[in-house]
Amino acid sequence: MENWNKVFESTMQVRAEIVKGVLEEHQIQAVVLNKKETIYQIFGNYEVLVQQKDLIMANNLIQNEITF
Repeated sequence: MENWNKVFESTMQVRAEIVKGVLEEHQIQAVVLNKKETIYQIFGNYEVLVQQKDLIMANNLIQNEITF
């Protein structure tokens, strides 16, 4: 996934999906990457990635519009 950057990370999948949804509402393409261990799903995180060109806008949206 060249030119994609992590903008959010959480142990909770639902939070990553919320961030992805908000970004997509603002026409920013985003993907959720599951970095959890496959056996027990205890260790690891879910990461939200965006393209390099959307990095600044995505970070601003996450900081200013999303609260958990």
